[in-house]
This record gives sequence, structure tokens and C-alpha cells, in this order.
Amino acid sequence: MFYLIGLGLGDPKDITVKGLEIVKQCSRVYLEMYTSILGCPKEELEAFYGRPVLLADRDLVEQGADEILAGAAEEDVALLVVGDPFGATTHTDFILRAKEKKIPYKVIHNASIMNAIGCCGLQLYKFGETVSIPYWDETWKPDSFYDKIKLNRLHNMHTLCLLDIKVKEPTLESLMRGRKEYMPPRFMTVAEAAQQLLAIVDKKDALERNTILNDQSLCVGLARVGHDNQQIVVRTLRDMASTDMGGPLHSLVIPAKEMHPLEVEFLQQYAGALKLEDYNH
Repeated sequence: MFYLIGLGLGDPKDITVKGLEIVKQCSRVYLEMYTSILGCPKEELEAFYGRPVLLADRDLVEQGADEILAGAAEEDVALLVVGDPFGATTHTDFILRAKEKKIPYKVIHNASIMNAIGCCGLQLYKFGETVSIPYWDETWKPDSFYDKIKLNRLHNMHTLCLLDIKVKEPTLESLMRGRKEYMPPRFMTVAEAAQQLLAIVDKKDALERNTILNDQSLCVGLARVGHDNQQIVVRTLRDMASTDMGGPLHSLVIPAKEMHPLEVEFLQQYAGALKLEDYNH
């Protein structure tokens, strides 16, 4: 049997009882460390599980899926995923491959940022399409995610922005030489995301800036959701661009233009001197 097991938001004990029982019976256990990161060292997992854990980096996840699935028709093999197994499309590919090879599989769900984002007080059923904000570089500055934020705002819906992470990313120079060398890991902050959004907003015409998204629009910044040092702040987009929320992982939410009174009341505790009723329009 092949198992895809969600680990929750980062603490070793966030795994479900069912997931833990399966991990203890598997002959091989992999930890996927490409689409997200764990909030604790691998050694803490191994100590809690009482068994070794194999790291599955980007190369193994993207190119070595068959290696992970090998033998799963005769023995139990698990792939551990931070959050929920279906939080990233990468893991859907494992299920399709298992079905193609006639390998039985089972998915063990868990909490992910997609539902835990409700901790900020915004109601989950009022979220529209989730967007991903990628890192820009000198020659590549995509802004298609802005159009999705705009559409959500037009329909008076919140937007969860997932921020880019770069783990085991090869340098362009090493790819050209045919010998991979990797850049240091990078994790986008809410400040970097806000800076990129501001750059896009500044390119839009004055009417759109004033009615859809502008530098005074409210944003919610979240860091390390589900951890003991979780942090939430509410700022204007302009102020969020200079807000330091510490270590990864970060998420950014653009609230709807009109919020429920309970949402406003809940967010106010994170807004400092900002009076949110002035922004709820």
C-alpha cells in the first residue's frame, strides 16, 4: 500500500493518530521537503515516530516518483507531506502513478494553511480563488495573480496569497555548465509580497487604484501559522511592505472590501492603531 500522509502545520504531534499508526508499520517513510517546509528538524520526527525518515527533495519528488513507489504493491510505503496531501498538485501525480501501476493507495488528511487561515478571523466560506505570488527577478515579473485578487475583490471575497519558497533551487550558471549547484533556501516574506503588489498597483490607472486595490487597502499578514510563535498583523498594503514578521513560513490575505462585523471585530485585535471600521467599504 502507498500512503500519502498529511503532517499538519509543523509540530511533530500534529500528525493524526491514524497517520502515526501507519507510519510505524511502513517499511519506508519519506518526508517531502519541496512544496513546503517542516517547522522542526527531521530528527524530532524520527524520535517521535521511533523510526528513520528519508528526505524526498525536489529532484526525487519531481523525477524519482517511481523510486518512491517501488515495491509499494508488496509492502507499505509512506510519503509524508506538510499540511494536507492535496495542498499541492505535485502529490496528485503520485496518486495517478500509483493507479497506473495498480498500486493500492490511501490518503490521510490533515490541517493545512487552506483551512487554518481562518485563525485570523476571516470566514472561510468568503474566500475566493487562492493565488500564489512568485519571486520576481530582473527579467521575469509576472503579475497575473493581481487579476485574480481583483476578481475576488469585485465579488467581495477574501484572497489567500501563498508566498513563494525556493528550496534546492539550481543556479542558472550551474545548469549551463551541466553540474547542479544550488542557491541558499529563500522564503518570501509578507513584506516582499506587499512590495511586489505595490509595484503592480502603481502601474494601474488611477481609477482602478482607487476602487480595486491601492496602497491603503487592508492586508493581513500571517507567520508560522499553527506554531507556538504564530503571529498575525493587520496593516495597510503600504505599511505591510515594511513589516518584519520574522522567520518562515508567511502568508498574506487581502480581505474583501466589505467584511462582516464579527470579522472586523476579530481583526481589530491585530490592527494596532488602525480603526478597521474606516476601511470596511
